[in-house]
Amino acid sequence: MGYQNAYNAYQRTNISTASQGRLVVLLYEGAIKQLNSALSFIEIDGKIKPGNIEKFGICIQKTQAIITELQVSLDMDKGGDIAKNLMSLYVYFNEQLTDANITHNREKINFVLKMMGELAESWRRIANSTANAPAAKVENALNIQG
Repeated sequence: MGYQNAYNAYQRTNISTASQGRLVVLLYEGAIKQLNSALSFIEIDGKIKPGNIEKFGICIQKTQAIITELQVSLDMDKGGDIAKNLMSLYVYFNEQLTDANITHNREKINFVLKMMGELAESWRRIANSTANAPAAKVENALNIQG
């Protein structure tokens, strides 16, 4: 099995065995990766070489698809104000990225990238907390006998 096949198998296992919190982190990390890729296509003068315009657009579209996935995963009934605020942010992010895809606006991409990075870090802390651990681990951490 080649390196790429082994890496792909690792990624599939990583995703299929991840907790919900870790899956959210993986989505954020994917969006951040795509936004960084999109930024790499914008030259210092703010232009994109003709051969890279499609690649730039694909990175933005992939990011928007990830944000949409984050939107549909929100539990608006149980999530309260946090879910409502995240929904508003995600809608705003997609609006900014739609405009950035047309205008190649580096600042809008950087803004969304910064915010996604901050949200990813918050979700990392949540995903690593005992509140997100399987019940058996929580019981062990609390020294609860079964």
